[in-house]
Amino acid sequence: MTVAACLKNRTDYIENPDKTEQGQFVSSYACSALTADEEFMLSKRQYDLVNGRRQKSDVIAYQIRQSFRPGEITAEEANKVGYELAMRFTKGKHAFVVATHTDRQHIHNHAIFNSTALDGSRKFRDFFFSALAVQRLSDLICLEHQLSVIEKKPYRERQKRVLYPPKESNRDRLCGIIDTIIAEKPKDFEVFLQKLEQQGYEVKRGKYTAVKGKGQKRFIRFQTLGTGYSEEEIKAVLEGKAKHQPYQRTLPKEQPFQLLVDIQGKMAEGKSVGYKRWATKFNLKEMSKTLLFLQEQKIGSAEELRERAAAATERYHAMGDSIKAAEARLTEIAVLKTHIINYAKTRPVYDAYRKSGYSKKFLEAHREEITLHKAAKAAFDEAGLQKLPKVKELDAEFSELLTKKKAAYPDYRKARNEMQELVRAQKNVERFFAEEKPAQENEQVR
Repeated sequence: MTVAACLKNRTDYIENPDKTEQGQFVSSYACSALTADEEFMLSKRQYDLVNGRRQKSDVIAYQIRQSFRPGEITAEEANKVGYELAMRFTKGKHAFVVATHTDRQHIHNHAIFNSTALDGSRKFRDFFFSALAVQRLSDLICLEHQLSVIEKKPYRERQKRVLYPPKESNRDRLCGIIDTIIAEKPKDFEVFLQKLEQQGYEVKRGKYTAVKGKGQKRFIRFQTLGTGYSEEEIKAVLEGKAKHQPYQRTLPKEQPFQLLVDIQGKMAEGKSVGYKRWATKFNLKEMSKTLLFLQEQKIGSAEELRERAAAATERYHAMGDSIKAAEARLTEIAVLKTHIINYAKTRPVYDAYRKSGYSKKFLEAHREEITLHKAAKAAFDEAGLQKLPKVKELDAEFSELLTKKKAAYPDYRKARNEMQELVRAQKNVERFFAEEKPAQENEQVR
């Protein structure tokens, strides 16, 4: 991406009509907001002509971001505060654009100022702790406007974020919107799609109807959303033949316990005494969780735990091998189907090539078709096929294998989780007793 394209990309982003109430909260100084990127580049070229200096890695513009507490300020006031910040920081010697975004819960400003001064004689030079200077100036302006600022606290008094809000994927959001539209009971599937378009989705009709929301790169097919959201199931609900079950997001299951820390190994690596205290406390907590897990699973001995872990591991690998075998067969079917189609399409050309006495001139004219035909024939010989299967039969086998593979995945994930928990518990028990044994021996020596 060129420098000019990069600069235009940044100015277009901050002036996005969807974020600035159709450009209502965009202001500028010594330039036009519509052509700021071109004016910045023009001033850069004028600077090069006046001074005769040209740098390889030059900065065309700088950006400042300023946020406010939710509900504390209006967008209009925020734009004025951002304009004042840019003006006072640049001392009115550099052109700038200030855009106030209202698309988030917190109103925030984006200010981009030209690195070249208005008179074209010099450029803004970034300096150490420039971000701190901008922060202090922003705090000062906010206090002058009776706005809150972030209070600095010592590191030990800062609150560490532990809980994070769950992220909503594009598919989760789409399922929620579909639930809302179905609750409105549209007349038919076409009306349903029209309501999706009103929600900002682009609909692609065809063999598999798909939709794409704002900011998404790819379309999402209804049939990939899960049970109850395929095109056929939605149509059945709209026709009153079935009942719709709203989507319920399942949060990822947290691990009941973690692996114990190898304290002796870590101390041998040079860890401190403080780390040993923390690791000892951590191991005790995780071991208590491990014992609770063993009680829930009704495992009464180390031998039983070892047997259960081995059986779970064997089951997991067996299911994995089954899925891998299905995937390998699916790949074989796809390749074989391609060769059969190519063989059928190129057979008349190859027959004509053979009748021509394998003419070199004919070969040059139809090299691609003949090559495909030979490759297909070689694949059939390698597979030892005496009679070619029908494409319909291969499609049926492919569909059946794919269905079985998809159906096996939930059990496969369940087996994997069960194996991981049992193996983790087994390692914790072994490590715990391995650490207890030297401690008891030391006590006996004393």
